[in-house]
Amino acid sequence: MKLAEANPLNDRTPKPVTLSQLGFGGAPLGNLYRKIEDADAQATLDAAWDAGIRYFDTAPQYGLGRSEMRISDALARFDRSKMTLSTKVGRILEDCPREEVTPEAFVDVPQKRIVFDFTYEGIMRSYEDSIARLKTDRIDILFLHDLDAGGNGQAFEDRNLRQLFSEGGYRALSELREGGRISAIGAGVNTWQICERLLGEADFDGFLLAGRYTLLEQDSLESFLPLCIERDVGIILGGPYNSGILATGPVKGARYDYAPASEKILQRVRDLAEVCATHDTPLIAAALQFPLGHPAVKSVIPGASSPDEVRQNVEIFETPVPEALWSDLKAQGLIRQDAPTPQETHDAS
Repeated sequence: MKLAEANPLNDRTPKPVTLSQLGFGGAPLGNLYRKIEDADAQATLDAAWDAGIRYFDTAPQYGLGRSEMRISDALARFDRSKMTLSTKVGRILEDCPREEVTPEAFVDVPQKRIVFDFTYEGIMRSYEDSIARLKTDRIDILFLHDLDAGGNGQAFEDRNLRQLFSEGGYRALSELREGGRISAIGAGVNTWQICERLLGEADFDGFLLAGRYTLLEQDSLESFLPLCIERDVGIILGGPYNSGILATGPVKGARYDYAPASEKILQRVRDLAEVCATHDTPLIAAALQFPLGHPAVKSVIPGASSPDEVRQNVEIFETPVPEALWSDLKAQGLIRQDAPTPQETHDAS
């Protein structure tokens, strides 16, 4: 695989949006789980650019604005005409007392709290705030961020969808896209089902999915990914390691979907790793490259918090994976028979 190869998000955007097959996920730059010094964050971004990565994703949530602000410093050095930038809307950052700060999994964050708002006014304010933090006049892709139920319950999702479609949120996205202030709209979420629901209501250019089409999960092949092909909707795949277990392997404490992995998942990963070992292929390389076998998947975006991690991501991405490995995984029932593989997609292109 060549990370420098560019894929169009789709063929319908007012302005062409292309994505390097290997992108950069900006969550770690928000001090995810641990503090990163500003100089290290900038060195990490420079390493990604020097490696040929041209798609960068961030969000207000990541460090309560810190990730966006760090990327803004790099934008001053990068050739903006050669890169694609995405951020997210729906979480507004407000000043607040220290005891009301909502850092979630981020540390050393600004004194802000998150307020969810998917109304017309909320989308516009979130967009303008991101423009200010990024110090740019152009964001290429704007994603609705975590409007699905998640751990907040179905009432939370229903409220967000009501704001989106009945209180002007989608109209705001459409106005920004039609006015040329952004090129594409979508949603960055943790489940494919909400994406399918959104496509039943309106037109979207693409989605950023945290997992949901990985070596461990292919249920989206049933209806969602075929719908993406039919509607010309591109997928950016975040979380190709399912929260870690496909990177670490079935070690003690391995995490799957943000929680300790069950014995069933651990055994499945042992089986995957055993097949990979017979082909002298690291499990992590197969995990990172597998999603790109589907023609709807345009980019994978593992995060990185150091130049070494960037270089490791590139090395993993460019590790040759023999076609026989995919065949053996199918023969042993470890991935679905109808799952397209990277070689099949390449040969068909």
